[in-house]
Amino acid sequence: MRRGRRRGLGGESVVRRWMSLLILVFLSVLAARAEEEPEALSRIAFGSCADEEKPQPIWDAVLAYRPDLFIFAGDNVYGDISQGRALPDAELLDGLRDSYAKAAAVPGFARVKDTIPTLATWDDHDYGKNDAGAEFPGKQASQKLFLEFWGILPTDERHEREGIYHAAIFGPEGRRVQVILLDTRFFRSPLKRSDQPGAPGKEHYVPDEDPHKTMLGEAQWAWLDEQLRQPAELRLIVSSIQVLAEGHGFERWGNLPRERQRLFDLIRTTRANGVIILSGDRHLGALYRETKGTPYPLLEITSSGLTHSFPGSREPGPNRLGPVYGEINFGTVDIDWAAGAVTLAVRNDKGEPVRRHSVRLSELRPARP
Repeated sequence: MRRGRRRGLGGESVVRRWMSLLILVFLSVLAARAEEEPEALSRIAFGSCADEEKPQPIWDAVLAYRPDLFIFAGDNVYGDISQGRALPDAELLDGLRDSYAKAAAVPGFARVKDTIPTLATWDDHDYGKNDAGAEFPGKQASQKLFLEFWGILPTDERHEREGIYHAAIFGPEGRRVQVILLDTRFFRSPLKRSDQPGAPGKEHYVPDEDPHKTMLGEAQWAWLDEQLRQPAELRLIVSSIQVLAEGHGFERWGNLPRERQRLFDLIRTTRANGVIILSGDRHLGALYRETKGTPYPLLEITSSGLTHSFPGSREPGPNRLGPVYGEINFGTVDIDWAAGAVTLAVRNDKGEPVRRHSVRLSELRPARP
């Protein structure tokens, strides 16, 4: 009897050890899967127009918002030292390098860049020349400096091709956010100058129907076609200049209306769901909604600037949602995955929402063929 009891107890001990081992293995597998599965984004912030020579207290509000991702939407520094003059590439590069060095020394800018995952594209002032496009001779040099400043790894394809356009997908299936950063500078054709400079709606430029002119260049258009076919639940297309805004004669996609319609048509033909546009450049904050020529109601949030704005800004804006906000601001995208809803907000220098609009993801889908 004693021997039998000992064997029984020993058997129970072996079983317990095996059970403990299996539990440990199971927990290890769960932990490994948790580490491999990407976390869903729920709080995204973005902004543009940060002059390294000006105070930048707004970064405290950005950090307090605690974004999962920050997007620098252009004019991240003001390195345009040409002021309309023809300067050698080396001199332009020195000016940009100096601007980047000063920006890196701004405490708030550095904290955001170093502690929050970031993505960036450029506009004209960090491209190297005001309102410049494909004709700018220093674009290759400025691209190299951009990649260096933002710490883009040497293996990244942006080191091997022209232009800084880029895309990334965050989050697990069912909660994927695709961020598409366009380059609206490197390939863009010259814009048509206004025949009435300074007149409302014709301040600098007027729409040009020339079919040979481009905003993105054929290589980037082909790349964008591929990106829009990638599976995602929400897509943030980042354009340094406004896409949907109407009624002003500054830089915007409406200056090349055929290209803007091409973008709308591409969203339709690729059946890309969940598109929302982020933009900057204008030194104001605003929300827009366009339904004409689009596969579904397209939304755009413009946030500019982080250091300076135009308080007196006016804009007819037939597709604008509410008035513009003419003070320092940053933009946010809050995603409620459980409710299937997205809230866009322009926030002031204290982080308070001053313009806001919500949309359900189910509304951002093309009609069935």
